[in-house]
Amino acid sequence: MSWNRYNPIVPRVWLYKHHPLPSVRHLAERMFRSVGIAVGMIGLALYIGMWGYHHYGQFSWIDAFYNASMILSGEGPAADPKIADLRPLHLFAGFYALFSGVTFITMVGVLLAPAIQRFLHKFHLEIVSPQMMDMAGEDAANAGEPPRPVNPA
Repeated sequence: MSWNRYNPIVPRVWLYKHHPLPSVRHLAERMFRSVGIAVGMIGLALYIGMWGYHHYGQFSWIDAFYNASMILSGEGPAADPKIADLRPLHLFAGFYALFSGVTFITMVGVLLAPAIQRFLHKFHLEIVSPQMMDMAGEDAANAGEPPRPVNPA
């Protein structure tokens, strides 16, 4: 991973069209980071669902896990408990289902973003002009500087 010249603690994450294609190791690091973010967010969403089903539906923790994971995976709720007032549980379940759908879509984007970005970068490098390829060699030597605009003449 290349590092920012102005702030050596923060890695440079933006790849410009005239930069050379990063290594496969760079892609693997980004994929592992994305998997970590997705697993953490899904775990947090599962815990929120378990807490809600345990608190509002008076489910045991195992049944709360089962219901929360069913909603989070898009399968739907498993069963209603035998309690007098179901309104708080149904309100929670409805909002949790909306939250779960957005979380799922977002985490798919987080997981696929590094691979899609690499594909688009590689596709662009294949159609780029030789003049820009010469600039890529110069830019590799000056990795920390901001990119210069390209004016084809």
